[in-house]
This record gives sequence, structure tokens and C-alpha cells, in this order.
Amino acid sequence: MPTASIDTSSIGERPRPHSLRELFWAFTWLALQGFGGVLAVVQRELVDRRRWMTNEEFMEDWAAAQILPGPNVVNLSIMVGDRHFGARGALVAVVGMLLLPMLLVVAVAAVYAVFATHPMVVGALRGMGAVAAGLVAGVGCRLAASLGRHPLGPLPCGLIVVATFATMSVLRLPLAWVLPVVGGAACVLTWRKLPA
Repeated sequence: MPTASIDTSSIGERPRPHSLRELFWAFTWLALQGFGGVLAVVQRELVDRRRWMTNEEFMEDWAAAQILPGPNVVNLSIMVGDRHFGARGALVAVVGMLLLPMLLVVAVAAVYAVFATHPMVVGALRGMGAVAAGLVAGVGCRLAASLGRHPLGPLPCGLIVVATFATMSVLRLPLAWVLPVVGGAACVLTWRKLPA
């Protein structure tokens, strides 16, 4: 039975984290930038800046991270850490992703409790919501470019994107229905296109 997997033959030829310390600080820095949605930051940091992943690898890992239980970016950090350093790398990446941001959130929550009803704070948070939506839309457009190299081809991938958007945004079906139905259909169609 054919299975989809990331081609790791070129991983040794491109940049990678040289130590657990570098992995820790990379994910700490990544997490500290993730205000309002970390997807744009993760893609820019891991693919564009550090080049630890290709865009295609990022899409595949992000898709897997989304269907696993737990926060997507934490799941992705586990995959990246494990790929480079095994179980130790997975643990270090998760600690980097969570430790300092958790301390920061506790401090910000204490301040927010005091100023939550202030009109300036309310307005600032509404403005950040628009920025977060823009970041997600921007990353979606950048990732769409790699769909041209997908085994299904651009047209079927585009139809899957439209079906996903329609079921989530127009029909407002819960993610628990969309993932197995639309995602399952996409997986089966892709599996059938893979060479034996």
C-alpha cells in the first residue's frame, strides 16, 4: 500500500538546527512573535528565514498538526524537533514553544484584568483581530503556490479549497465534520494518485 511521506534525501544539504539550544531559542522566538495567530510567523521563520523546511514539507506537516489533538503549532514543534534530534528535540521544541510565552501570558493577564474595560484596550484588541485575519489570509495565499506541485494538480486542489471554505464559512459546519469528510476525501484522492 503506497504511503505519502516527506522526501528527506535533501535534508542533509540544507540548513538545520545545530544544537538543542538553537532549537529551543528558535521556537521560543517563534512563539513570542505569535500574537493573534502564529501560522504566518511559523511559516516565515521555518521556511523563509531558517530554511529548515520547504514550503511543501511545511504544508504536509501543518496539515498533520491540524488533525492531531492539541494546539497546531505545538504539534508542529514536536514534529520538527523529533525530525532533527529525536525525542529530546521534540521535548526541547515544545518547552521552547511554551515556557516563556506562558510566563508572559500570566503577566499580561494580570495587567489585562485591571484594564480590560478601558476603551483604548478594547479598541486595540479589535484592531489586532483584523491583523490576525490578514496574516492568516496572506499565509494561505503563499501556501497556495505549492498546490501546483501537489499530486492531484491545481484544479482538484482548488476545488478542495473551495469545498473546505464553503463548508466552514458558508455552511458553518463544525471542524469535526469537515476534517473527516473533505479532508478524508482529499487524502483518498491523493493516495490514489501516488505512484505505487
